[in-house]
Formats: sequence, C-alpha cells, structure tokens
Amino acid sequence: MVLSPNPYRDRGLKVALRASAILEQGGIETCMCLPFSLDSGSRVELPSQQEFRAMQAELKNADMLICFGGDGTILHAARDAIAHKVPVLGVNMGSVGFMAELEHSELDLLSRVAEKKYTLEPRMMLDVVIRRGKDIVCRDLALNDAVITKGAVARVIDLDVSGDGVPIYDFSGDGVILSTPTGSTAYSMSAGGPIVEPTAENIIVTPICAHALHAKSLVLDRSRVVRVKIGRLSRKSAHLSVDGGRAFKLCSSDVVEVRRSKCVTQVVRLTQRSFYEIINQKLGRG
Repeated sequence: MVLSPNPYRDRGLKVALRASAILEQGGIETCMCLPFSLDSGSRVELPSQQEFRAMQAELKNADMLICFGGDGTILHAARDAIAHKVPVLGVNMGSVGFMAELEHSELDLLSRVAEKKYTLEPRMMLDVVIRRGKDIVCRDLALNDAVITKGAVARVIDLDVSGDGVPIYDFSGDGVILSTPTGSTAYSMSAGGPIVEPTAENIIVTPICAHALHAKSLVLDRSRVVRVKIGRLSRKSAHLSVDGGRAFKLCSSDVVEVRRSKCVTQVVRLTQRSFYEIINQKLGRG
C-alpha cells in the first residue's frame, strides 16, 4: 500500500502516519512516497526517522494509492497511479475536496481496506491533444478538465467550438472548459456549468465569460470528439492547462481536441454516501 502525503497540508505527516498505523494493525504493509520533490529551501516538517521511497518504483507492485491533500494533490498522484492501473483513495486535507473519499477525521474507516470492504468506482478521463497544422504538438490526459484561457492582458480571445466536425458555437470570451463529470464540480461549476454525477460518462463544455448569449454550457455524449479552434491572437495570448498543470502556450489556428480516453481512474469507495449527500456536505447545504 503506497501512502502519498502532502507535507504542506499534513504538518509533520501526523495524519499519514496515523493512517499507516491503522493499516499495519490490519496486516497491510505500507510505504511512504512524496508526490513531488521538495525545494532545497523548503521548511516543511518531515519525521527524521521516516523512510521515503520512489513513487514510480513502488506503484509497480502496489494494491492501492492513498493520497492525503486537496483535489490538486489527488489529481497529481492519480496521474502516476493510472500508468500502473492502481486504484486511488483520497483523504481530504483541503477545504472542499470533492475527489476525496474520506475526511482526515474519518481515518478509522481505513480498517475496511484490510477487510476488503470497499468498492472501485471507475471515472472517465479525456485524451487531450493540440494540433498545429498537420502536427500534434502536445498530448495529455485529464481526469478533471482541459481549460483554455486568455493571458493576463485584459483582452478576450476568439474560439470556435465544434463536435464531430459540426459547428456548435463560436464566441469571444475569457476561454472555455472541457471537463469530465468528475471535473464538473471544479472550475466548470464555478463558471456556471452543470453538476454531473461523477460516474456518468459525458463531456461538458462550459464557456468562460462568453460575450455571446448563445454560448451556454453543454453536456455532450461520451462518444463526441470536441475541437476548439483558436482565433487570430495578434497581441493577445491563450494557454491550455490540463488538470491544473503547467500551461501550454497556444498559437493562432491551433486546435485543442478532446475525446473520451481508454484510460480510466479507479476511485476507492469505503462509505455508502450517496452523490446527493456528498454535494450537500461539500457545498454547505446539509
């Protein structure tokens, strides 16, 4: 069992170490792997006696990856897990944490892992490519979303959105979000998009501050291939960010293409909480 703590959120790794103790009491062998390299000047607290192993090496033979942090931490670690087909269990150390199955106050429920009292929930993903003429200049994989946004300068960008080669709409605005159902509760929701059950299989297209009344959020079938063509930028700029990662600079006439991926993230479910309970809890309506 690989445990991946975020030392910036879990001071001294107190939560991760307690989780490790609970799992080992149930007879499960654990190891600790940091999800990212720490800067040389970093002032995080790490237990002096704790051994940390290489994530990629340990995931090759792991039964599960348990992440401690917010959605960003879970998304980052999930990318490593997908390559080895390892299911992911999230423990929320952030504010909202839609992707987390447990709050850090619910660690005792980890005993169910040792008893194999859990289920796996598949989550749809998106293949994302950038086409520049006849060339593909970037490939990525999204569990949450692929976001096209304008640069820091206060100028809108022109976007042309199509599905399966058929025009959907063109508009000027701050950008567009192409999300999975898992990502529907992230940036897409904040931009006015619908909340979609994470186990559904749809592609959600949500314009960001569109200067057009007809450019509304759409929920498309999983089989659609959505393309967004970037208009003339001139002194403007546009970028693509996948799952909140490093922004890739786009050029005029670039086409960002998304489709359902063959890759699937397996999320571990330990509780019987319904989707409605989770929404009420996370959005403060319960």
